[in-house]
Order: sequence, then C-alpha cells, then structure tokens
Amino acid sequence: MVGEIGGNDYNYALFQYRSIDEVKGIVPDVVRAIKDAVRKVINYGAVRVIVPGNFPIGCLPSYLTTFKTNNSAAYDEHHCLKQLNSFSIYHNDRLQEAIKELKQEYPNAVIVYGNYYQAFEWLLRNAPNLGFDVASARKACCGTGGDYNYNIIMTCGAPRVPVCPNPNKFISWDGIHLTQNAYMNMAGWLIRDILPKLRCSVQVDFN
Repeated sequence: MVGEIGGNDYNYALFQYRSIDEVKGIVPDVVRAIKDAVRKVINYGAVRVIVPGNFPIGCLPSYLTTFKTNNSAAYDEHHCLKQLNSFSIYHNDRLQEAIKELKQEYPNAVIVYGNYYQAFEWLLRNAPNLGFDVASARKACCGTGGDYNYNIIMTCGAPRVPVCPNPNKFISWDGIHLTQNAYMNMAGWLIRDILPKLRCSVQVDFN
C-alpha cells in the first residue's frame, strides 16, 4: 500500500480559501509524487502495489463547517458539498490515468487502485445498517460547536474539547480523520474489492 499522498496539500490550500481551480493546479504535482513513490517501491522489489485515491472530502465535518452555505443546491443527497466532492473525483480520475501509465511501464507488477471514494460512499449510504447513528453521520465525535461538531480554532485535543461517549456510533473522529469503527468497515469493503484484483493465492492452514 502506497500511503495516501496529497491530502494535506489539498487541505492546506482549501482551508486558506484557495479556489477549486487554483487547487486543481497542484493536482499534477501530487499525482507525479504518487507515481514516483510507486516507482520507488516497485524498484525496491514490490510486485503488488495498492494506490489509494482520495475521500469525498465534501462529506467531512471540517469541510462542511468551513464551506457551509445556505444554498441547498450546493449539497448532494448525502448532504455533502458537491463542488468539493467533484474536486476529489478530479484528483482520483487523474490518479487512475497515472496508474494505467504505470501498468504499461511495469507490466510484471500488479498495480491496483484503492477506491477510498466509493468505500466512503458505501459507508455513508449503509451507516444505519452498520450501527452508526444517522443523526451524527456528518458530525465529529471529538470536537465542539456548530452543526458538525467542529471548530477549526478548538479542534480535538485542545483543552475543554469534549469527546462523544460512544465513538463507534460516529463516522468522523475529529472532523478530518475517521473513527476506528469507520475505518474498520471501510477496510472490509476495500479488501473485498481489492483482493481479487491482486491476483495472489491465499493459503489457509487449518492445522
């Protein structure tokens, strides 16, 4: 698994209220850095590589708070910000194009896209069946203030910032990262999606 690259680059730019078009300008550099990282691990001897994409950031409490608007048309059916999610899709599309190029460059390696976007959408859509509290699906467990329990001035870990009594009921831990339960469910979806594509034999020893 090549670590998630680019998330903080985008976060810093977007939280400084750079326009989406401006932030799109750094996508080629981020994707290039990911390609270089994949090349490096393959040159070290890796034969199976998973390259994760970006989350639908418009569903995260930090972004929902920062870019909150009274324009209902700005939100999708999950109450996520459409423009920010479109940016995530733009990054993921460019990344998948890069993966196709890497597959041609390294025909003997198995390079698989980790679809974090679709995994998170599945998590959000199935939140009630997975035991999450629907009313808290877009709120931070550790945080305070506003509709999404997130305040950029008083973030998780700061004095007097409370933690919810049952993190397993929340998808978001601190407004940016997910809870362990959310990650566990996402990991299950990703394993089911990715494992057949890795073309590896799994041996189970029952002795």
